[in-house]
Amino acid sequence: MIYYPNKFHQPPHVFLDNTNYFISIHTYEDLPLLNDQRKIELIKLLSELIEKYNYKLFAYAILENHYHLLLKVLNAKHLTDLFQNLHGSLSFKWNKEDNLEGKKNFQSYWDHCVRGEEDFWMDFNYIHQNPIKHGLVKNLDDLKNSKFCSYGQWLKDKGREWMNDVWVNYPITDYVIPND
Repeated sequence: MIYYPNKFHQPPHVFLDNTNYFISIHTYEDLPLLNDQRKIELIKLLSELIEKYNYKLFAYAILENHYHLLLKVLNAKHLTDLFQNLHGSLSFKWNKEDNLEGKKNFQSYWDHCVRGEEDFWMDFNYIHQNPIKHGLVKNLDDLKNSKFCSYGQWLKDKGREWMNDVWVNYPITDYVIPND
């Protein structure tokens, strides 16, 4: 285990090699800064950085004021670098576009190390239901067409029966999907 206590981040990040992480990042002061164009830019740069650091992205959902990731981290010492590069580059670009200087766009990320198979699939389900929970789409049929959530790709790759099995076997206890 590699552990880098940081007095500025509470709770401190725990860095473990070859570990799955659930990560949540909010925009600064939860402002709705992520319009569709900026979500596309975020996905593009995130994909490049995940490839650079040889990580694997399992699931994502990007909303207007936050996003969630489920990823496999091989070398944990680069996890902070990934987000510094991602958020620093995007903030620089967006501030230039908005004719601003030094505006903060993201807060520090929150993470937890996935603690086993059940935890992995519950995080997977949490991420995929998040756009429904926040009212961006009405149901799973709408979600499958979202370009800002990995649900549609999983549905295409694995099928509805497999996705339903994951949902039934690893439910999120405080969430109910609308039937409409």
